[in-house]
Parts: sequence; structure tokens; C-alpha cells
Amino acid sequence: MSDKLISVIVPVYNVEDYLVRSVDSILNQTYKNIEIILVDDGSTDMSGAMCDSFVEQDDRIKVIHKKNGGLSDARNAGLDIATGDYIGYVDSDDWAEPDMFEMMLTNCEKYGADVAACRYSRVFKDFTSNKSTDLILHMTRDEALETYICENIERPIYNSVWSKLFKRELVKDYRFPVGKKSEDIMYTTKAFCNMNSCVYIDKALYNYVCDREGSIMAVKSGKHMLEDELPFFREGVEYIREHVSEEMGDKAFYHYCKRIMMYFLDYMRLPDGRNYAKALYNLLLEERVDIIRVYEEPYVKRADRTRMRLMLKNYRLYFFLADLYEKTIVKFKNR
Repeated sequence: MSDKLISVIVPVYNVEDYLVRSVDSILNQTYKNIEIILVDDGSTDMSGAMCDSFVEQDDRIKVIHKKNGGLSDARNAGLDIATGDYIGYVDSDDWAEPDMFEMMLTNCEKYGADVAACRYSRVFKDFTSNKSTDLILHMTRDEALETYICENIERPIYNSVWSKLFKRELVKDYRFPVGKKSEDIMYTTKAFCNMNSCVYIDKALYNYVCDREGSIMAVKSGKHMLEDELPFFREGVEYIREHVSEEMGDKAFYHYCKRIMMYFLDYMRLPDGRNYAKALYNLLLEERVDIIRVYEEPYVKRADRTRMRLMLKNYRLYFFLADLYEKTIVKFKNR
């Protein structure tokens, strides 16, 4: 077994009811050469004191106490003192499966990959969603990047850093944007553009808690979507164009536009969402020149091309027809 050191960074803020489960899941990993960095981000409950008690239990744990600065700031503080050969993340209300870091490290070392990514379980109050197949796939940079861009449902590689293990040499200079949400997007995009290859493990090695009130990953607001998430995805498009290729950047742009189209329909259906929907439409109008060019590429689905043309001409008509389709055709097919 490898003797490489893994630094696991855990941002902690007011999670006294969940912290033991999260930290224990790291302490009990089958791979033992782990440095656990707990970053108490100005907690006002017992979380900070609990972090200190963990240090007394296991000398692999380091604790930072800092003024509240948000998730990105906490992760950055952990990165500043991390000494591992690899960097991993666990959010303090989630937990890792016992073999998560062993599987990721073993396969990174086996294939010489800079990044390992795994599937994760979505944990709700009444059930857990898990679609694992146990497939292990070694992908080139471009194969993995395209899978990431397209959010392939068969091999889901999303932007979340907690479902990945990164070689420290690759990400040592990366930092998360302070004061922003969707902070993982550019960190992961940069890593995927600059890595040599990636190992994808189609096994749910991480448990992401979806329904905790106050969770780090809370319900997406329209303001957050417009000010943080979509600008980061758009920044990612340009980063890919500059550091990989124009073609790959155009594919990222296509899926960025598809995301906007999806959000547009979602917000049009909300009683207080029409202003956000109109803002999304305006985003597309601003990208009209690029859209016309990219949507002629052969990888763009014909249906997507038709939807976009209609959307740009008349967004109200597009919504009416899309909503009618959902309520009639799709509903009939699912009977």
C-alpha cells in the first residue's frame, strides 16, 4: 500500500450535531496516513470546542480557529497549512465511506493520475439515492474534461471538490473565491484543465446530506445563481478555451447555455421567479453571436438548436410550448 500522505480539509461552522459523524468517518478510514485539518470558521455553538477535543484523541488532527469568513475562506486556511501529497475535502455535515481515500489514492497511484473522482450518495431524511456500478475508469484529460462539462449521468463528475482527490502538486496554488457561493466550480475546472489524467470510480464513496437546514449547500437562490454560479461557469468556458482548446471551450459554452435554458424554465414556473427568468433570457441575448456560431456545430443536438432559436426570437412563446410539452406529452409518456 502507498505511504503517501493525504491532507483532508474540513471546514467547520455550527455543526455540533453532525461533526462527530463526519470526523469519525475520516479517522476510521482504511487508509491511515491522513492529516485531518479542522477549520473552525468562527462557530457560535460547541463545534470549536469539539474540534479541540478531537486533537486530544488523535495526533493526525490539526485545528485552526479563525474569524468567520465563509466556506471558501475556511478551505483556503486549511490549504495554507496542508502538507500532504494529496488533498481531499469533507464537509462537516457529510461523511465519507471507510474506503473512500484508500480507493482514490490506490487508483491515482496505479494509473499515475492527478485526480480521482467518485460517485456520491444523496442523503435525504427518508431515503438515500445511490446508483453505483463499481466501475473504475481511467480517462485522459480531455475525456474526463468532456465528461465533466457535459455532466454525464452515467459517469457523473460534478464540480464539488469533496467527491475528489487531487494531487497536491496540481492544486497547490489554487484558492477558493472568498465571499462567493458555487466556489468549487473554478477550482475543479482549473484542475481538470491542467491534470494529466483522471480516475473515475463509479462507487458512492461520499455521503452528501441534502436536507439539513443551514447546510453548506443550501437551496439555490436566484440571486446566487445570477451573481455566483453562472458567472463562474462562464469564466470556466474562457479558461477552457485558453488552456485546452477552442473546441472544448465551445462545448463548455454549449452546456453553459443549456444550463441557462433549464434554469429559465424552472424560474418561469415559480410565482416570484419571472424577474430571474427574464434576467436569464437577457444573458442569452448578450451571448447571441457566440450562440449562433456554436449552435451550428455537429455535436449540438437538433432539438437544442430548435429550442434556442425559438427562445431567442420569443421567450414567452418558448416557455408556453415547453411547458405545454411537459404537461401533456411527457406526462402521457410517463403514465
